[in-house]
Amino acid sequence: MKQKAPVSISSNPHSFCQGCAQGIVNRLIGEIMEEMGTTDKLVVTTDVACGAMNVEVWNFDTIVGAHGRPIPTATGVKKVRKDVLSVAHLGDGAAYNIGLAETVHGALRDDDVLVLVLNNGVFAMTGGQTSATTLVGQKTTSSVKGKRAEKEGKPFHVEDVLGKMDIAYLARCSVDSVPAIKKTKKYLKKAFEKHQRGEGFCLVEILTPCPTNWGLSPAASMERIRNEVIPQYPLGEFIDRGGEE
Repeated sequence: MKQKAPVSISSNPHSFCQGCAQGIVNRLIGEIMEEMGTTDKLVVTTDVACGAMNVEVWNFDTIVGAHGRPIPTATGVKKVRKDVLSVAHLGDGAAYNIGLAETVHGALRDDDVLVLVLNNGVFAMTGGQTSATTLVGQKTTSSVKGKRAEKEGKPFHVEDVLGKMDIAYLARCSVDSVPAIKKTKKYLKKAFEKHQRGEGFCLVEILTPCPTNWGLSPAASMERIRNEVIPQYPLGEFIDRGGEE
């Protein structure tokens, strides 16, 4: 039997590349909102990059923030509308390059906001350039011979920077397989519930593929996540304040 799509996700045509995981994440958000009964309470601030195309396919209230600045925008939404769920939805380039200061200071203040970072290891919208999370040796449009640690820097690990901060939740998950997607939904739902209770800053990083800029098929992109990306970016919950030890 074909599973019914969440009513919060429309059937409109989308502009995402084949194999992009934006749709997977969108569906998980829609399912969680319906399970929590909060579909009409969600306000998403998305980045001007690939995530901005989500306005074509979801029915949530949405703000398109300046590049790298969805987190302070979402924080402002929450301060003036304490009744809503305020989510910052952005990529690794926006969260860890252009908006790294906003990410760090939002965590330092323990702002009451939920941050979703879709990490595909490149600046996808602008042509597949090197980002903070690009793996050493990975070829991109700005590292055509492979990323060099001594030139472009080592990969950024959010758990190394935020891992000892006093925030509500920090986790990393993936969408490379059905079991991984189920675990991702579990982490996302926990983050949404903590945000609903007003527990503080929550960040969930999701490892996602970018077949177009990786130069791989959708299936090979998922294999790359399993074989190359996850060994460098371990999955799991790093901070769960108030949760089980």
